[in-house]
Amino acid sequence: MDEEVEVTVDGVSYRFSELSEEAQAQASSLQYVEAQIADLNAKLAVFTTARMAYQNALQQLVPRTRQ
Repeated sequence: MDEEVEVTVDGVSYRFSELSEEAQAQASSLQYVEAQIADLNAKLAVFTTARMAYQNALQQLVPRTRQ
């Protein structure tokens, strides 16, 4: 099964192979950027979790103040 890749713009689907070379290049660039954003979001989630763990660990290690 060799399915044709489709690109959807403003709710309209187009066959990738039927787009102009310039449109194909833009679609490929957009796909790359979206993948990079997804990767950065995944990394941000990891770093945010790590930051919370470090903050919690630090709170356990510093002396408590009396009020």
